Amino acid sequence: MKILLTAINAKYIHSNLAVYNLRAYAAHYAKGMADSDTVEIGEYTINNQMEDILEGIYKAKPDVLMFSCYIWNIAFVEELAEEFHKLRPEVPVWVGGPEVSYETESFLREHPQITGVMIGEGEKTFCELAEYYAGKSRRDKEKQKIQETQRTGEGKSTEERSKPGEIPGIAYRNGDEIIFTAPREMLDLSDIPFCYDKAGDFKNRIIYYESSRGCPFSCSYCLSSVEKQLRFRDAELVKKELQFFIDREVPQVKFVDRTFNCNHAHAMEIWSYIKEHDNGITNFHFEISADLLREEELALIGTMRPGLIQLEIGVQSTNGATIKEIHRTMQLERLKEVVKEVQKHENIHEHLDLIAGLPFEDYDTFAKSFDEIYELRPNQLQLGFLKVLKGSYMYEHAKEYEIEYHSRPPYEVLKTKWLPYEDVLKIRQVEEMLEVYYNSGQFEITMKVLGVLFKSAFFMFQELGKYYERNGYFGMSHARIRRSEILLEFIKETFAGDITAGEQRNITEAGKKADHLEILDIIKESLIFDLYYRENCKSRPVWAKDLSVWKQVTRAYCKNGKQSHVECFSYRFPDKGERVLKELPKRAGKPLYALFDYTDRDPLDHQAKVTWIMEDEDAGLCSH
Repeated sequence: MKILLTAINAKYIHSNLAVYNLRAYAAHYAKGMADSDTVEIGEYTINNQMEDILEGIYKAKPDVLMFSCYIWNIAFVEELAEEFHKLRPEVPVWVGGPEVSYETESFLREHPQITGVMIGEGEKTFCELAEYYAGKSRRDKEKQKIQETQRTGEGKSTEERSKPGEIPGIAYRNGDEIIFTAPREMLDLSDIPFCYDKAGDFKNRIIYYESSRGCPFSCSYCLSSVEKQLRFRDAELVKKELQFFIDREVPQVKFVDRTFNCNHAHAMEIWSYIKEHDNGITNFHFEISADLLREEELALIGTMRPGLIQLEIGVQSTNGATIKEIHRTMQLERLKEVVKEVQKHENIHEHLDLIAGLPFEDYDTFAKSFDEIYELRPNQLQLGFLKVLKGSYMYEHAKEYEIEYHSRPPYEVLKTKWLPYEDVLKIRQVEEMLEVYYNSGQFEITMKVLGVLFKSAFFMFQELGKYYERNGYFGMSHARIRRSEILLEFIKETFAGDITAGEQRNITEAGKKADHLEILDIIKESLIFDLYYRENCKSRPVWAKDLSVWKQVTRAYCKNGKQSHVECFSYRFPDKGERVLKELPKRAGKPLYALFDYTDRDPLDHQAKVTWIMEDEDAGLCSH
């Protein structure tokens, strides 16, 4: 008897924690399943062809098929279940996960090929379902044997020991009727066996791990607010399991805890352990509430190896009315202080989140939220759009907020009472420009320079988006050099052409006073710097200087072949620690040479180490 747990991940490098937990729990607790092949895992991605996934499932020959369902894969699951049912109608098909744990009855009625749904937390429910189907398989065999022996007058009939209706936490069909069993009690997290010890090689994949479930907050857009009970896995177990990843040099472990630092003692114990047992390779990702961080925690993470941990900090909005309406608890000024403190040590990659489409947030207030957080210059600023998730408070109050959203996953907002669709489209342009020119890290220096020229980063990205739209650049695949050319075209049009009233309002005094030709020279050089900051370019933009002019400097300082590069500049650009420029770079009196060393990269953003080489009257060339 074989149960196939099927996971369809967003990317190959991702692992599906849910199916590994289900298998581990059943192997440990289900009768007769320890060290057996009863439960198998099939992992695919949404990038696989549907036909290839169907073929893989069919060839696995499951007796029971189960899917882990999320917003990114539910369309795949629905189609696969329908097509597989045509091929193997006798095989029960079960689903579980957040995408099917709400509106469950309507889901089952819309998908008659689905046998049932595991609602909510699934480990114990799956264990009992596995026992049921394993027992059913044995009973079927026993009945067949009895029927054979009864013909000779031997044997007795057996009684069924279990029925689906006796298993809490499920909904299943019985003819035309949908039956819901009693709710499942929540587990002690420490009772779940470690699920990765027999999971094969994860050296090239991201591991998802949880040390807690639930969340102390009640944010109205989030499903974690529905689960009221916050539970922690025993810290000694957690440390033992983290050591497993450390020993195997797993590249990244992402904690799925909704607010990792909501318990100070728990966070300190785990962070202290990974600092003390750092292998120099593994990175740990945590979602935290920045305003909850205490001085003791800040002091500890400030001493960690650069790249040991990264922090994802949900801000969502800085609009007070919005924060109150979504039931979010946040001390904004404290959050800003903490982010700045984290940045001082230059050892932690920080990722801040905003959500467009929340209640009481219109275009202008969102622009203010954006600029307020962009001013912190996080390593990444993720601009997301509200997803109206089934089961959430936001879903229940969508009519009140006049929210219209996509009917299909991921249920993203189309418009709200405060934000018309036209403004959503404009913010989408900002999002795309933000991803290309800021979050990619490919234009780090140029973005710093533009910060001196534009008052509002939001409206800068908005105008850049409009420029893309006017010129038909959206929807095209552009190489890095082409992206640089487009940005230079935009700057040229903005500062050398006829500036519109809107653009004029967004240009700083420094931008208005500076000569537009000087601005273009600075931007040209900053774009060259950015190109070589990331890699030794095979081709150069048309405005780049002739490399042969400083070939003697290249011969003197490039000792690593293609793993290094020397470029001549007229301006000296800021170091990593200078996140915000107060003024435009000044033209140097003599040529400056930047040596880019690709054998020594920054552990946070992988940019090359840069050493400046300057002409000295007495010593000739010297590095600084």
